[in-house]
Amino acid sequence: MKPVGIGIVGLGNISGTYLAAAAGFPLLDIRAVADLNPETADRVAAEHGLRALPLDAIFTDPEVEVILNLTIPRAHVEVGLRAIAAGRHVYSEKPLGISFAEGRKLLEAAEAAGLRVGAAPDTFLGGGHQTARALLDSGAIGKVIGGTAVMAGPGHERWHPDPDFYYDIGGGPMLDMGPYYLTDLVNLLGPVASVAGVCTTPRSSRTIASGPRQGEVIPVRVPTHIAGLLHFVSGTTIQITMSFDVQAHRQSHIELWGSAGSLIVPDPNRFGGRPELWRSGSDWTPQPVTLPFAEGNLRSLGLAEMAEAIRMDRPHRASGALALHVLEVMEAIGRAGEEGRMIEITTDIDRPAPLGPGPATSKD
Repeated sequence: MKPVGIGIVGLGNISGTYLAAAAGFPLLDIRAVADLNPETADRVAAEHGLRALPLDAIFTDPEVEVILNLTIPRAHVEVGLRAIAAGRHVYSEKPLGISFAEGRKLLEAAEAAGLRVGAAPDTFLGGGHQTARALLDSGAIGKVIGGTAVMAGPGHERWHPDPDFYYDIGGGPMLDMGPYYLTDLVNLLGPVASVAGVCTTPRSSRTIASGPRQGEVIPVRVPTHIAGLLHFVSGTTIQITMSFDVQAHRQSHIELWGSAGSLIVPDPNRFGGRPELWRSGSDWTPQPVTLPFAEGNLRSLGLAEMAEAIRMDRPHRASGALALHVLEVMEAIGRAGEEGRMIEITTDIDRPAPLGPGPATSKD
């Protein structure tokens, strides 16, 4: 298979993770990088033996087929639309956008142009989560009745030297971490039909606790404790909590309760981990993970799988449609809290197909 030329736009911290992981996927050929700060682009290019291009030039560079969009969330759709207008496919970091309306605009533009949109997270393709999917599909816990999904901590200002983004428009625990949990839940259970929610902001400011800005007080402009209820098309009901206001807890990342047993799903922010299965007559038992992509931080797997899909002319799994569905669910939980009612979800998608190793997704 001919490698797919990739151009990276946005060279923040996550770009190093993508560059390192991409080296293990032979179908990904990073051709160029660009950033708002040309000095950053020059430095990263020199470190990795790549070309640094001006921002305007990377979208039309003849060696670039796919724009890997690693900008901040507020720029995801703007950059994606530029890529589509230039005739390039685009793969974006999560979330797809900061509103359902702008995310839908991106997908409509891509569809009209006959181009693809892919989006993180791709952790649901990891061996730990594909193993959990296989257990559910085999009927290991019977019909899934309910469960919980919990991401809760005290806040990023305790360790992050510049945590402002997490508390500004486009941030907050739902847009920041919700995509990991909701994407994995859709992978496991199928699409969401309706949601309810309550969103609160317990503190109006945060104090940076580390780095050169230690002691600086920053404002909070988004809800930081969100409790939601997800009703899936399958009939399953999941309680979800996303919070930057919890000091400590002992909840599983994702726990599913079925008619014949229960399943603990590994951290959806990781590719690996061992699911734990409970069935009558046995204790909680870690399950063996033999499927690929269960080791390491492989945040290029979804891009590699999309590149393979481009070459093979088939649908890709970490798709824009999946990311748009998740974005609608996240936004609807907020609306449900504001309006005090259940919100129906308008997007309807199929679960991504289980992942099997192929040319693009086979590591060297």
